Amino acid sequence: MSDKILIVDDEAEIADLIETYLKNEDYSVFKFYSAKEALECIQTTVFDLAVLDVMMPEIDGLTLCKRIRDNYTYPIIMLTAKDGETDRITGLTLGADDYITKPFLPLELVARIKAQLRRYKKYNPAHLEEEEKDILHHMGLVLNIKTYECFLNEKPLVLTPTEFAILRILLENKGRVIGAEELFHRIWQDEYYCKSNNTIPVHIRHLREKLNDTMNKPKYIKTIWGVGYKIEES
Repeated sequence: MSDKILIVDDEAEIADLIETYLKNEDYSVFKFYSAKEALECIQTTVFDLAVLDVMMPEIDGLTLCKRIRDNYTYPIIMLTAKDGETDRITGLTLGADDYITKPFLPLELVARIKAQLRRYKKYNPAHLEEEEKDILHHMGLVLNIKTYECFLNEKPLVLTPTEFAILRILLENKGRVIGAEELFHRIWQDEYYCKSNNTIPVHIRHLREKLNDTMNKPKYIKTIWGVGYKIEES
């Protein structure tokens, strides 16, 4: 069964172009020109990934991203204006996994979508190796790799695929400092990284909020300035 991709963009030419490229890759595409129309479909269809434009009338892409994240964990890629740095940061904070700026090369977007789907499936229980360790523990934090669940002091935490991936990598390497560049490459694999990229710090900040953690006196994720992040050995 082909992966189901949601596309929401009020610019018909862009939405149609994305649809054409994705259908050429044998994806099942659900295209909408407004967030309001998309919301009705989201309630009845389980998607594998969503591509959302930020600037849309009535309901913008950031609001739609939040509405999706309230109920689902599949990857979300935001389409932003060239100078939309604030929108990109806000989107990541609301739970988006990646962003791409307009104008963009359709093949680049397809590559980003494939990378997100690979990662999503990698950390999905249906694609896990049987010999992998199923449960990761740390001071009341429990990450179940097989069921894709996270609990903090026995209360469930809803994590995005990117947040789950970051937390898993840090827990599997307790006591070791993992740099932002290494985290980026391990999650997105073949994607380009530059030092000015703030994707990982934004996701780390969002994770800390969910863990009720602080940067000054962290209980879970510790920042090693100029080096990276780590979870201490318990």
